[in-house]
Amino acid sequence: MKTSRLAKESCAKNSWSFIPESPDIAGLVYPEEPAARSRWILQQRGEKNPLDPARPYAWLLEKERSAEGRLIDGLTIFLTNRECPWRCLMCDLWQNTLDESVPDGAVVEQIDHALGKAEKELGGLTKLKQIKLYNAGSFFDEKAIPSSEDNVIAKRLAKFDRVIVECHPALVGERCLRFNDAILGKLEVALGLETVHPDALAKLNKRVSLDDFSGAASLLTANQIDLRSFVLLQPPFIPESESVEWAKRSVNFSIDCGASISCIIPTRTGNRAMDALAKAGQFKEPTLSQLEDAMDATIGIPNHRVFADLWDLERFSKCPTCFDARRARLEEINNSQVPLDRIVCDCCH
Repeated sequence: MKTSRLAKESCAKNSWSFIPESPDIAGLVYPEEPAARSRWILQQRGEKNPLDPARPYAWLLEKERSAEGRLIDGLTIFLTNRECPWRCLMCDLWQNTLDESVPDGAVVEQIDHALGKAEKELGGLTKLKQIKLYNAGSFFDEKAIPSSEDNVIAKRLAKFDRVIVECHPALVGERCLRFNDAILGKLEVALGLETVHPDALAKLNKRVSLDDFSGAASLLTANQIDLRSFVLLQPPFIPESESVEWAKRSVNFSIDCGASISCIIPTRTGNRAMDALAKAGQFKEPTLSQLEDAMDATIGIPNHRVFADLWDLERFSKCPTCFDARRARLEEINNSQVPLDRIVCDCCH
């Protein structure tokens, strides 16, 4: 896939892309070299959560708007497995990973466990149309989920119209295509674009470029595999005043790459590394208003859905008076994909 004009503009050195070198604030200088960044990120960490290799660390039922405009029921399973090999600055998923690969058959056992729990809660699985297998890393990472289990997993998923997995762009390859052939439903792969800001993307330590993302996207779309993009709102190293614009550019780049869905995720503290940056004055969580601005700037694009990540949304709001109404508005936008009037609050304006 050729890099679009928009992507080239996003990468160009201009008034939007100038970010000063990481200042020495409170004694913290964020490393410039990737290997040094990885060491620094690891040094900030605390203990991982205790996990059972035979059980997913979480699962949930949710509704999501389909490409046909219907609200469909889905099951999301958060699989327990070995931590991925990348050390992304903003990632907090490492807290629910293992240091070693899970035993043979453990991933299938986790899926069976979640399916059983969902069936008991719903009185059956017939209403579920899609399933997300999120594993705090990459589904096609051999050390996380062995490829020898792909066919068994595919059989477990036969009842679902759509199967959604997540993966680092570097691991989208032949195994992904084989898994697509093995399942009966439509495969969708979620890739973390994060941001099209070239300097900020490099400093996130994801070890991915825009060309890497577009290359993985090309392989997916060429094989009729749907693409979902994860976009960060206000990651570190992007000024607060520019964060919504860069989120918008990132969604547009995702569309250029063939994505049918973009998920806008407010960047947050909670993984120790981001907390260290925040304490040093080098990171600030976005506000609820910024998330509303980002959604208003991207919703309603033909043939593309944009979802706001509403998990733990209250942390981004400072006004309890209007929070419930503003959350409900964003949820309705997620479900309808229609722009809605903003909530006017007499308390926080």
